[in-house]
Amino acid sequence: MYKVFVNEKKLLLSKYPADIEKNLRFEGFATLEIAIDLLQNTSCPMLNVYGENIEEIWEDFTHMFRVIEAAGGIVSNSSGELLFIKRLGKWDLPKGKIEEGESLEQTALREVEEETGLKNLILEKFVNNTFHIYTERNGDRILKTTYWFKMTCVGDQKAVPQIEEGITHVAWKNNEEIQEDVLPSTFKNIKLILNEFWSEAD
Repeated sequence: MYKVFVNEKKLLLSKYPADIEKNLRFEGFATLEIAIDLLQNTSCPMLNVYGENIEEIWEDFTHMFRVIEAAGGIVSNSSGELLFIKRLGKWDLPKGKIEEGESLEQTALREVEEETGLKNLILEKFVNNTFHIYTERNGDRILKTTYWFKMTCVGDQKAVPQIEEGITHVAWKNNEEIQEDVLPSTFKNIKLILNEFWSEAD
């Protein structure tokens, strides 16, 4: 199953109908166009497109967009706190686009360093990726894939926000602060990857 966020609404691409209000059987590109239109232009909060060949659905879906790849980090410290940035009034995780010649791991480390000023980072393992779509000002439709890595920060460096990228705060948050402060003011794909990170840690 693939989960793609469309304006903070969830589009599922799966093999079977889901236990939600709106399911569409995959019958080619038109089905995907209808699904995106419903999520973007109606009050429909979630939609599932289903069909036997999930990889065929995904391939057709990706051909509808210009694909941009990014990587980022879910960074913890010795106290078990997680690192967040604040940009445009929302809490987020540090991430950025892959540059030519970079591996996913190199991008993730570089972006965390650039956006937070922290350098003593140990990359541990890949967690998962998230997908969301948006439209650029020139009308290009973008599918952004972000690859997330678990990292640990050693030492007690001071985090510094990358102001020129619109980041206003960098903060370590404990579990209580994440529940009360971060989750009410973040994106659904960030909630999704945090839940995966926590489920692996259990």
